[in-house]
Amino acid sequence: MEDSDFPAVLDMERRSYSHPWTESTFQSCLLPNYRLWLLLDGDALAGYAVVCYQVDEAHLLNICIAPNQRRRGAGRWLLRHIAACAAHDGMAMVLLEVRVSNLNAIGLYASEGFQEIGERPGYYPAVQGRENAKVMKLTLAAS
Repeated sequence: MEDSDFPAVLDMERRSYSHPWTESTFQSCLLPNYRLWLLLDGDALAGYAVVCYQVDEAHLLNICIAPNQRRRGAGRWLLRHIAACAAHDGMAMVLLEVRVSNLNAIGLYASEGFQEIGERPGYYPAVQGRENAKVMKLTLAAS
């Protein structure tokens, strides 16, 4: 992902989330310890992910799949790509937070081997107040 990708990414972000990231948030992730991936379907943006590497942990900060690509394997493919790259880069685990109400995402993560390791109270902004997040971890095999 580069600056020139931001208009399409921001459009998808705004259509997908009640509290979307801003362009400045994405720009702040253009650092050496971050990995930003685009998933393309031909020339069309099908999804993206933002991961921060910290010591031996790959922290999945944002993953989004275009509405017309959901429930078709795109999210699973991108999640597997993140895990494979993190393992290749020497990370021991992938860590993420997910809204407790996002049952589809929780099911996907669990089916890919993520285990719930905790909960963060009031982690996400919500329409009314704040929403808790499940913290999930995938242990990676050394490559």
